[in-house]
Amino acid sequence: MSAVRRRVAASLAALAAVAALVASAPAPGKGSSPGKGSAEVLRRDTAAVHRAGAIGVAAVLDTPSGTATARAGEADLRTGAPMRTDAHYRAGSTVKTFVATVALQLVGEGRLALDDTVDRWLPGVVSGHGNDGRRITVRQLLQHTSGLRGYTSIPEVFPAGYSARGYYENRFRHYTAGELVAAAVGHPPNSEPGAAYRYSNTNYVVIGMIIERVTGHPWRAEVRDRVIRPLGLTGTSLPGDHPYLPAPYAHGYHTYAEDGRRVDTTVFNSTAADASGDLVTTPMDVNRFFGALLTGRLLRPAELAEMRRTVPIPDEPGRRAGLGLETTPLSCGGFYWHHGGNALGYSSENGVTTDGRRAVTVSTNSFDESDTGRQEQADRAVRALIDHALCGGDG
Repeated sequence: MSAVRRRVAASLAALAAVAALVASAPAPGKGSSPGKGSAEVLRRDTAAVHRAGAIGVAAVLDTPSGTATARAGEADLRTGAPMRTDAHYRAGSTVKTFVATVALQLVGEGRLALDDTVDRWLPGVVSGHGNDGRRITVRQLLQHTSGLRGYTSIPEVFPAGYSARGYYENRFRHYTAGELVAAAVGHPPNSEPGAAYRYSNTNYVVIGMIIERVTGHPWRAEVRDRVIRPLGLTGTSLPGDHPYLPAPYAHGYHTYAEDGRRVDTTVFNSTAADASGDLVTTPMDVNRFFGALLTGRLLRPAELAEMRRTVPIPDEPGRRAGLGLETTPLSCGGFYWHHGGNALGYSSENGVTTDGRRAVTVSTNSFDESDTGRQEQADRAVRALIDHALCGGDG
C-alpha cells in the first residue's frame, strides 16, 4: 500500500472510531436535572450577569445528574423578545478548540507533526518584516507562542471592529485567509518564535491553511466532518460568507469605543474571522463538544496530553494555555478547561472540570468597548457563574 493510501486509510479508521465512540456516549444529563441547589445558583448568577450590564444572558449547566438552564434579559431590543437558552450566537474564538482538535487528529494519523514548520506546508507564506515561517512550528501556532502579530489589531485590515461606520461598510465583505495572513506579516512580529505567549488570531488562520494543505479540504469541511457531525452538534455551523444566523438567535449589540454608539451587529460575514473565530453555536452544543473532548472521545491519549501541556499566560496569575485550550483556577481547588470567544456584539465563556463531568457555557449578546469598567463587571459576573457551577456538589 502506498504512503498516501496508508494515510487515507488511517484517516478513515480514525473518523470511524470517533463516530463509534460518540454514538455510544449518552448526551450529558439527558432526561434528568441537577440538584435544586445548583439550578437555583445558576438562575441567581445568570440574573447577576444581566444586572452587571449584559443585555441578554443564557447559561446551560450539564452534570452527571442532569442539565440546568437559566436565562435573563432580552434577545432582541427592538421587539423585547426574551433571551433563550437554545438561541444561536456567534462564539468567536471558541472555534480555536475545534480547529486545534482537527490539527491534533491529523497528528495522531501521522499526517502532521507538532514540530513541522509553517514553511513545511506553506512555503513563503509567512515571511518578510522579520517574520520567518522556517522558524515557526505548528505547536507554536496552536499555543500562541509563534510571535506573529494579530491581524485584528490592524484597523485598516479589520475596520468593522473599530467603528460603527467600519461595521456598516464592511459587514458583507469577503476575506481570504491569505490576505489576513499577508496583512499580519506585513508588520514585524511581536516576539521571536517560542519566546513568549501572546494571543494572536493570525496563528489559527495559518493553522486553517495548513489543515487545508494537509487534507486537500477546507478547514471548515474537516471540522464539520470530524467534529460537528460525529458529535451531533445540530446547532453548530461555520457560516463563512453567509452573514445571517439561523433561528432562533440572539441579536448581537456592540458598543464602539470611538463614539459610544451601540450597534446591532447581528448580520456579519465571518470570513473576517476565518479559522480564528468563525463559529455559530448554542450553549448546549458547546458543553457537548468540550465534554467529549476532555473525556477522550475526539483525540487519542497522546494527542490529548499534548493539547493539555500548558504554558503560563502572562499577567494572569494561575491561568495557563495549552493547544487550543486554557485553564483557570477554581475557588474549590484545582482548575477548569475552557476557551471562550468574542465576536462583534457577542461574548461567551465556558468551562469543563478536569474529569469532564461538569460543563457550563454562558453566552451574552452584548459587548461594550466604550465603558471598559461596565464590561469588566459583566465579565467578572460570568467568571463567578462558571466557578459556582463547576464547584457545585450535586453529582
